Amino acid sequence: MNSIKYLKLALVAIPFILFSCSKGGDAATPTPTPTPTPTPTEATVVFKVEVEGKAITDSATSFILPALAATQAINVNVTSTLPKDGVTIDVTAKKNLDASIVSTSSIASTVGATNAVNISNLTSGVLCTVTVTVTSKSTTTNTSTKTFQIAKK
Repeated sequence: MNSIKYLKLALVAIPFILFSCSKGGDAATPTPTPTPTPTPTEATVVFKVEVEGKAITDSATSFILPALAATQAINVNVTSTLPKDGVTIDVTAKKNLDASIVSTSSIASTVGATNAVNISNLTSGVLCTVTVTVTSKSTTTNTSTKTFQIAKK
């Protein structure tokens, strides 16, 4: 009779044991949001303009560069860390009298120093303002500009 008593007890206990072991609806483990990789900032474009080895300073607006021929060579030297994709160098010379364009050129560069550019079509006695703009190819808002005056003797 004891065996029937144990059997009844087992039949009553087994469902309670099974229900108590139920996991009861697993909640998905939340996946942590990965921290974004910071975008490296690019060094601000800094450059200098040289003519025959002499730097033209930022105060060159009162200085007039004398050109001896119709074409004047200048060097645009990027002195900051060069952007990863390089830079574009735009040089425009305009007559001071009527702002008409005398010369324009644009070069792409992946080197910092000695980017030779020619200012052409200079006319004797005509004062021109030259604008040199260096723009990063990676970040187009990273740009720097210098101006100076030039006249052919």
